[in-house]
Amino acid sequence: MTEHAGLETQLSREKDPYRLDPENIQDPPKTWKGSLRFLGPGMITSAAVVGSGELLTATALGAQVGFVLFWLVFVSTFVKVWVQVELARWSISTGKPAINGYNDVPPKIAGRGWMAWLVLFMFLQFLIGQAGVIGGSALAFSMLLPIGGDPFSTMSIGIWVLILVLVVIAIHISNRYEIVEKLSTVLVVLVTLFAVVMVFLVQFTEFSWSIADLAGGMRLQIAAGGMGVALAMFGMTGVGAGEITAYTYWTVEKGFAAWTGPNDGSEAWAQRARGWIKVMKLDAWVSWVIYTVSTVAFYMLGAAVLHPQGLNPQGTEVMEVISRIFSGTVGEWGGVVFLFGAGVALYKTIIANVPSLGRQVGDTLSVFGAFDWTDMHKRDTWMRVIMIVLPITWGTLAVVVNSPLALVIVAGILNSLYLMGVAVSTLYLSRTETDPRVKDGKVFTTLLIVSAIAIFSVGIISLIDMF
Repeated sequence: MTEHAGLETQLSREKDPYRLDPENIQDPPKTWKGSLRFLGPGMITSAAVVGSGELLTATALGAQVGFVLFWLVFVSTFVKVWVQVELARWSISTGKPAINGYNDVPPKIAGRGWMAWLVLFMFLQFLIGQAGVIGGSALAFSMLLPIGGDPFSTMSIGIWVLILVLVVIAIHISNRYEIVEKLSTVLVVLVTLFAVVMVFLVQFTEFSWSIADLAGGMRLQIAAGGMGVALAMFGMTGVGAGEITAYTYWTVEKGFAAWTGPNDGSEAWAQRARGWIKVMKLDAWVSWVIYTVSTVAFYMLGAAVLHPQGLNPQGTEVMEVISRIFSGTVGEWGGVVFLFGAGVALYKTIIANVPSLGRQVGDTLSVFGAFDWTDMHKRDTWMRVIMIVLPITWGTLAVVVNSPLALVIVAGILNSLYLMGVAVSTLYLSRTETDPRVKDGKVFTTLLIVSAIAIFSVGIISLIDMF
């Protein structure tokens, strides 16, 4: 095929992106401009990242330590991308999504890879984390438009949760990649602009920041007693284990693996694979720029507005406190804009994670024998059902369980283990299954190892901290 053949279309519904068919082969673009037309998976990743981790966590961390850890925002988001890229490289090389690969990682337990078992237990963490996100989004919208008078009442928040659940089910019931990509792209752009606008809106208040504040925060220092906060920031900003795993599904569904085709050992295959991997890397780094900008903006809000006042709100309290500050300084409209943007930012995470986690859950169930993943029609049916069950479960948990402390602790332990497992699995799959002809040089390998070690180390330290 020519470079421009099929540029405007994805694989049709009749073509299975998870099946490497020679008929689907397509040459990669030769130019940087041509590559831009194939971006998309990274936007879905950005939609999942820029939500609770950035709006709530990064803002709270900025409130706790001020600008002193500003530099760490860039480091924590930058370091993890190398593992993300390498796992996606493996997917394009083999045509398989991550959890299929995790099942290959030894040692085997009852016939399944230990990592597959870990992902099965991660369902608990998926439930708790997303329940908190959808609850936070419902709270923001309830504060804007309360139902029944009291915005903090169970009725008002519960009705908003129901609305959000029904909307996200309606969006994803067709289970189409194109819808996820286009909606994610629009929402990511809007939320990023919102975050940047809020940061500059601060300049019209008594909490304005300066270039000196930013310069001081780039000195690679950690305040006394700030190691715990630094570790929390590293673990909670940028792509996490779930996003790294989900990215492989989106790169495959975009078509990168199918367009590369089955590995027949030829140099033509290797050239196609290197070309589509190059496109994937551009996609991943564009995504990195977007969610790093958003993370920086939310961190600056906490450091500039909350830290000078000695305020250290946690969780959804961040939204309440900052909205009140904007209302009192720039006018009521400032608080309204912030709450609306915050609600959309959180809900965007749900919109991205319903299909992302739906694929991870579905693939895990297939690994344990629930259905045949290679059967496109069965896979599609299971995904649709899962994408209905997930938001309903998250919404129910958000309304019914006020403070599931024991579950949160268990989820935190599982998340730390998942981080370590993804790092180890990526290195193993890269060494044993990725075609050597499509790998990068020693510099990339070094950065990949540094990335994996950093992620693994944070997982261990987080476990130690919990116990």
